[in-house]
Amino acid sequence: MAKAPVLTPQADDFPRWYQDLINKAELADNGPVRGTMVIRPYGYGLWERMQQDMDLRIKEAGAQNAYFPLFIPQSYLTREAEHVEGFAPELAVVTHAGGKELDEPIVVRPTSETIINEYFSKWVQSYRDLPLLINQWANVVRWELRPRLFLRTTEFLWQEGHTAHATYEDARDYASLIQREVYADFMTNVLAMDVVLGRKTVKERFAGAINTLTLEGMMGDGKALQLGTSHELGQNFAKAFHTQYLSKDGAQEHVWQTSWGSTTRMIGALVMMHGDDNGLRVPPRLAHVQVVVLAIKGDDEVVAKVREIGDRLKAAGLRVVVDDRTDTPFGRRAVDWELKGVPVRVEVGPRDLEAGTAVLARRIPGGKTPVSIDSLAELLPAVLEEDQAHLLRESRERRESRTVDVATIEEAAEAAATGWARIPWADLGPEGEAKLAEQGISVRCLVTKDGGVPDADDTPGTLAIVARAY
Repeated sequence: MAKAPVLTPQADDFPRWYQDLINKAELADNGPVRGTMVIRPYGYGLWERMQQDMDLRIKEAGAQNAYFPLFIPQSYLTREAEHVEGFAPELAVVTHAGGKELDEPIVVRPTSETIINEYFSKWVQSYRDLPLLINQWANVVRWELRPRLFLRTTEFLWQEGHTAHATYEDARDYASLIQREVYADFMTNVLAMDVVLGRKTVKERFAGAINTLTLEGMMGDGKALQLGTSHELGQNFAKAFHTQYLSKDGAQEHVWQTSWGSTTRMIGALVMMHGDDNGLRVPPRLAHVQVVVLAIKGDDEVVAKVREIGDRLKAAGLRVVVDDRTDTPFGRRAVDWELKGVPVRVEVGPRDLEAGTAVLARRIPGGKTPVSIDSLAELLPAVLEEDQAHLLRESRERRESRTVDVATIEEAAEAAATGWARIPWADLGPEGEAKLAEQGISVRCLVTKDGGVPDADDTPGTLAIVARAY
């Protein structure tokens, strides 16, 4: 009888494959409250690497980290009408604490525009205080009706940036800089994800924004996933919270603002974009374990050699784990590391030791090759870079091959069954967008003909990217 696969094959049931992989690669578990999740150490290690890299980019963009409270007075949200209307269905509200009913209900942070503006209004007095560029790493709560680990959970982790500027142009340019130089650069060059940069339609904008910039990725099943957003808030929150500054001309002016965020959803994207029927495949630049050195048998000389190899590779700057748990069968350990997507396995047994070689197993392109043990430290950095490029190339080829240019709403809906459609926004418009929404299809973003980001919704020649989405 054929052996049952470790994971449900993608082609049989993509959502079930996703849940299997999250579980068997030990990324996360469901939490005790519906929609919450427990991020396991291997999954959290991925998030830590994401944090570290993005935090550097955010700081290079001039922002400083701060922290604001989890609890927000409900009255703060009501000051900006579009904002409260947009988030009302997702709010978790505390009405009792300390055994008493509260005088004013408290909202558990869904996002921090309102509470941060309360303090921006205190901190900004003069044009000399601008621009004010703040970021925080935090958790937020949005009550999800259809939760899915990493993609849509009631509580998730993220970074949220909030800035105040003297002019509309400064705010606009900063929102664009975040989209391009923080998010797009990170997702392309670290996560090996081909992403499309675009502008959201009015219907899809963040609640309270005058413009939302987005990054969209195509998953393995052809659906879209929003991977990060950067919003121009205009002066909406500044007027609601009286965030003003004294200009060089001596006039009181409202600031212009941005907000921007990326979340643990990127881990879900990593699974769905790079995973295969054998498990996860982690881009080497991201991986907190780039190389695992495995002892095939519990021979003392073998165990000593894999530890020596591990030390040598660490000294070469690689992130390495030595697996000498020889009381667990080798086959089981190899499958576990394959599920976790570690880019390279170096396997050493008694015969390899005699020959002065190890077996190099590459997770991303696949395949096994005997290599000299002495060459590993020099060889592996180039191998990892090759595999990084392989994942990005696969991601780009998938999107390009499964994106179709269409002329009608019917053709767009048909294309969205297996991938993405590109259609002139002038031919689709808000009415066509509404018709597609009835079929569970959305306009993911607007782009220019050359793949750039339009300056406005009505920029001539603008195209709409249409897809089903997570």
